[in-house]
Amino acid sequence: MLKKELGFVIDWSQVDKERYLSAMEQSPICDLEIKRVLTSALSDQIQDRILYMKGIDRSFYFEGFDHFSTMDLDKLEQKSDLYLKKIDPSDRSF
Repeated sequence: MLKKELGFVIDWSQVDKERYLSAMEQSPICDLEIKRVLTSALSDQIQDRILYMKGIDRSFYFEGFDHFSTMDLDKLEQKSDLYLKKIDPSDRSF
């Protein structure tokens, strides 16, 4: 919704984990703090893939899963692309 209708995304690198989690706990009662936290991190870089991927990393960090990185996925994808280019499509031995 933010991206499509308003032309903004959240730059999660600008969001403090403790402040965000605290605001989320309070949000069912009062959503003002979560709005403040997220509004302060708005970015107009809606086409920035790196910003998007780092946002995924940050959300995993917030949940305690910080030993994975989307940048590792990019490296893995590049390696698999190189591997697939080496495979002869006419070779049916596999």
